[in-house]
Amino acid sequence: MDNLKKLRLEKGLTQQSLAEKLNIGQQSVYKYEHHITEPDIDMQKTIADFFDVSVDYLIGHSSCPHKIEEVHPTDLNHTELALIQKYRSLPPSSREVFLQLLDEFLKNTS
Repeated sequence: MDNLKKLRLEKGLTQQSLAEKLNIGQQSVYKYEHHITEPDIDMQKTIADFFDVSVDYLIGHSSCPHKIEEVHPTDLNHTELALIQKYRSLPPSSREVFLQLLDEFLKNTS
């Protein structure tokens, strides 16, 4: 729990006030911050969610506090989204020409 105290202080919380928000005792927060005991994984997730950081950051395994967003194969980046929006703005006949050009381009690149 390397970053717990840092996160708590950044939010201006005492150990007692954090404990109340997490529904645990103040002694537990103290023990977590001083590496006397470690919280179970469920409590680690609860604390990470409370501070809106990743568990990896909370326990000191990462220097990046941001949660890693799950990426799905169907998610689009900005360029892909812009390409689809441009495609949709084309009239149907132009869409067909565009698809033919794209197919031809792909044949030449493989």
